[in-house]
Amino acid sequence: MENILESIKSPEDIKTLNVGQMKQLAVEIREFLINNISKTGGHLASNLGVVELTIALHKVFSTPKDKIVWDVGHQSYVHKIITGRKEGFPSLRQIGGLSGFPKTSESEHDSFNTGHSSTSISAALGMAKARDIKKEDYAVIAVIGDGALTGGMAYEALNDAGRSSTNLIVILNDNEMSIARNVGSMARYLSKIRTEPLYFKTKEDINEILQKVPIIGKRISKALDIVKRIIKYMLVPGKIFEELGFKYLGPIDGHNLDELTYVLSRAKRIKGPVLIHVCTQKGKGYIFAEEHPLIFHGVDTFEIETGEIKIKNKTTFSEVFGLQLVEIARDNNKVAAVTAAMPNGTGLVPFSRIFPDRFFDVGIAEQHAVTFAAGLAANGLVPVVAVYSSFLQRAYDQILHDVALQNLHVVFAVDRAGIVGEDGETHQGIYDISYLRHMPNICIMAPCDYNELRMMLDYAINKHRGPVAIRYPRGAGEENLVASKPVTFGKGQLVREGTDLTLVALGNMMKTALEVTRNLEEIGITVDLINPRFAKPLDVKMITHSVVKTGCLVTLEDNVIPGGFGSEINECFNNMGIKASIRNFGFPDTAVPHGSRNELYLKYGLDSSSLTNSIIDFINRSKIKGERRIYLGKKKT
Repeated sequence: MENILESIKSPEDIKTLNVGQMKQLAVEIREFLINNISKTGGHLASNLGVVELTIALHKVFSTPKDKIVWDVGHQSYVHKIITGRKEGFPSLRQIGGLSGFPKTSESEHDSFNTGHSSTSISAALGMAKARDIKKEDYAVIAVIGDGALTGGMAYEALNDAGRSSTNLIVILNDNEMSIARNVGSMARYLSKIRTEPLYFKTKEDINEILQKVPIIGKRISKALDIVKRIIKYMLVPGKIFEELGFKYLGPIDGHNLDELTYVLSRAKRIKGPVLIHVCTQKGKGYIFAEEHPLIFHGVDTFEIETGEIKIKNKTTFSEVFGLQLVEIARDNNKVAAVTAAMPNGTGLVPFSRIFPDRFFDVGIAEQHAVTFAAGLAANGLVPVVAVYSSFLQRAYDQILHDVALQNLHVVFAVDRAGIVGEDGETHQGIYDISYLRHMPNICIMAPCDYNELRMMLDYAINKHRGPVAIRYPRGAGEENLVASKPVTFGKGQLVREGTDLTLVALGNMMKTALEVTRNLEEIGITVDLINPRFAKPLDVKMITHSVVKTGCLVTLEDNVIPGGFGSEINECFNNMGIKASIRNFGFPDTAVPHGSRNELYLKYGLDSSSLTNSIIDFINRSKIKGERRIYLGKKKT
């Protein structure tokens, strides 16, 4: 049989295929995805679920003229294959390689960069309005999942789009999941729609039927508005979307190419906003992904035949956090846990099973999660909001307005702080210190190992009062990197003592700092190595005492330098009039791309070898107390 996928070089090639060929193409694309992602890792289940939908979109519409906005974008792999990027998949999510998300710099067929949920309808509506103002003619399509539809931004956009007459197509990809299974009233509503025996009815369908009834005709049909409303309630499952101003089409089978192409073609001709409700199965076509869509949402390399993940995961910071929270909650019945559709990713599954009455998954709704937690705190509970760093930034105003200004005791467990890696710019957790530390009343801690995380969590819940954030990285760490003392508010820890350099390494960077310290000691540079523990408030006494001795200060953090931890020390020293040679190491003021964490640390000079050489150069350029010595750098290994 002819391999159809090999002949697909651009979306135009899709338009030449008949339905039978498109069905064969769907089979081949699934095989391609499974084979390639098994080697590179990536988002598999979500892409397997949209194969037919993506083929149908490119059959009916013509990118780049027509604009498709993929919400979140982790389901855009099929789109990338069809738009000429098939050969780039061996480099998927690797530094300098193919992005795992839509990227306008990567292809003209990607109309908008995405990575966070609930954004597509707003962006698509803006594009459609720009089109109308410029008097251009093209279609704009937003593809949004049922999980992303729980985000407040999506409702705001639906409300705005529905009250306009703008031509806009919204495709609701309903697979009953975000990453975890969806929660909330919208999920229940969509579930009800899925079970309706009669579907694919719109107001236009009903009008058309009534017009054709003998005798009744146009005259009588106009007098049947009440009847039509009743019929509409009975036959139109998407009533809520109709009330918002959309023409509703669906629900339809998202794996039926005949039906998909027919409905999309029909929607293309309808004036005003249209919502197409498409039901798909996450992981479709690969039994292990169908049975375990959560595992295969974002998956490491795996064995195709067995579905077994090749990389055996070690204990992670998220798991340590989750288990420790359970232990604390056993003794403190005021502790509650809040997550925004990420119970698995944040380590809260054990808590949810043991304390279901104190566990709250609010869906993809970070803003609501924070203010909901503020309400819990205002009424005497101690809520712990577990959320990824890059997602917490979506709730900036709520943290400031509803928590910090009221000085409420809310604990933010900031997961995936620092470099996340392969998911790229939108997911890097390198901004949280900068957007949190200037807020009044908030305390920020960063553990260097598992033991310190446990102690900090206990301190934050049982001893601290007011808002507090604990930031920790993705993946595995060390059990006891340093011999940690009990946590005291605003106090750091002197890990190593020296006379030539003060090295202050925050949280996850302590392991690298220990390696750098050993490298420097090999060539005679002794180091005061400080684990600050707190990014806010600073242990000013410990740091200044050390710098007065050494005259040379280096800060190390996995945050951007602007507004970060090092900047805070610079501001402090400036205000105190302390003179010292200072060098801040962190991520620059730029978008950090996708790639492995090790590759990115190397790229930005934050690996131990690069840091050693940079610090030696810095010391050689600085005025050191006593006899000036020139140190030779260590070669990179």
